[in-house]
This record gives sequence, C-alpha cells and structure tokens, in this order.
Amino acid sequence: MTWKDSNRYKRILREAEIGHYGVIAVIAYNIEQIVGFVRAAETARSPLILQLFPWAIEVTDGLLVRAAAEAAKRASVPISVHLDHAQSEAIIKHAAELPFDSIMVDMSHYDKETNLKKTRELVQYCNEREKATEAEPGRIEGGEDGVMDTAGLEACLTTSEEVDEFINTGVDVLAPAFGNVHGEYGPRGPHLDFERRVSVFEMVRARANGRVNLAIHGTNGFAPELIKRCVVAGVTKINVNRLVLDDYYDHLRENVGKMSHTQLIEEGIQKVTDLTIRWMEICGSAGKA
Repeated sequence: MTWKDSNRYKRILREAEIGHYGVIAVIAYNIEQIVGFVRAAETARSPLILQLFPWAIEVTDGLLVRAAAEAAKRASVPISVHLDHAQSEAIIKHAAELPFDSIMVDMSHYDKETNLKKTRELVQYCNEREKATEAEPGRIEGGEDGVMDTAGLEACLTTSEEVDEFINTGVDVLAPAFGNVHGEYGPRGPHLDFERRVSVFEMVRARANGRVNLAIHGTNGFAPELIKRCVVAGVTKINVNRLVLDDYYDHLRENVGKMSHTQLIEEGIQKVTDLTIRWMEICGSAGKA
C-alpha cells in the first residue's frame, strides 16, 4: 500500500466517486466554524473536507491548522484537512510541514507554461511529504476573503490539452475553469453562467477519464438543483464558502451586543452545523460515513 492509498483526502474522494455523491469542502475562518462543521459531519454521518486559506497559517502561526487537524482526528467520521489556494512556493513549502492531508498548488495567476512548470515541481515536493494535491488548469476569475483576487487577469477556460498536461504533473484533483467565479457572481448569477459553460466541464470530465477527481470552485449563490447537477456531471469535491456560512454571519450581525458572548458563540456554532447538514444532504454524502 502506498501513502496515496491511505491518504484521507484521496480516500474520501475515491469513495465519493464510487458512490456517485459529492463531498463538500468547507472554508473555516475560526474555531467556532471548525466545531460546527465537524459536528455537522458527525450528525449527518457524512465525510467532510475541512479547508483553510493560507491566511490561517500566516495569522495564527499554524495554530488554526493544528486545531482543525485535531478536530478531524477526533471525529467519528472521515474528515480531511486541506489548504485551499496556496499561491506561493513559500506558503506551500511551509504548509507541507503542517498537518494537512492535501494542498492546492494554485499557480493559475501565472501564464500557462509557468503554471505547469511550477505546479509540477510543487506537486513533487508535496508528494515527497505525503500530501495529495489539487490544481487549477486555466484561470477562474475573482477572489475571496483570504485568497488573491485575479480580477485584473483574464479568465482562461480549461482546454482538453490542459487537462492532459496538468494530469501529467501528478496532481490528484483538478478544479477546471468553465466560467465559474470565486466570490460573488453579481447580477448575472451563477445559473446562466453554468448553463453556458457546462459543455467545458463535461469535456474535462470525459478527458480526465477517471485519472483524477474533479472539484468545482465558485459556488456562492448556487441553488440546490445546480449543485446536484454538478454531482451528476462527475464532481466529487464541492468547494463552499457562503453556502454554509450565511446563517452564521446573519446571526452575528443580528445579535452582537444583544446576548452574552458565550451564547453568541454557541448559537453561531449551531447555525453552521444546521446549514452544513442541509448541504450534505443535497450533495448526497449524508449517511455515507
């Protein structure tokens, strides 16, 4: 058995592919959200990918990463810890020494040739330290709180040639650019964009032909039916941010200063838990762990 056979991230996505369901990959910004996400996974009996941005390493000196890893280790269901959108060699090499199961080697802010070269080198570096990897062929527009905004760069839809080229870097998961957007979609909404670009996504799946797992980024504002359609199209990793955190932030805005700090935290955790369970049910992962 190789390390990839036992890697939690790889195992979770391999089981999702076999079972034809999606696993949500949630972004956590604090300890309350980590607790809420893990509680949701245990309640729903669902696998989970717990994600952090590089921001969490830099601001907390890795403490939030270690807390996430400890929570995943203690959980009664499969949970892996993933670094999302690592956009520099320095942060990737730092993260490779922390308790992550996987790292997104995101060099999409470079031109294609540089992206491929750096991705290949950094995938090898991560693999040598038994970390699975994810990459972004093409370039997805936009940014989120905690990840570089590529608004000044032209979006590049993933091509069939790039699928092969990126798989050849040794990466385990591809996050194709098919017209999706990091952060907010604005007035156009995600549905129309997905309808127009779905052929690109289907091409990526056919070209990959089971050699890698597929992830979808940029799901803010997606309706349940759209997420389900992504799963049917072969997505096994579904990155979510606001979809599972909106109720939490609404609760904070409405109740800060109106209740004790501890009650605010406890009820916030429950808001995260309840909304996350709903999306686990939508993705089909509930009851699979």
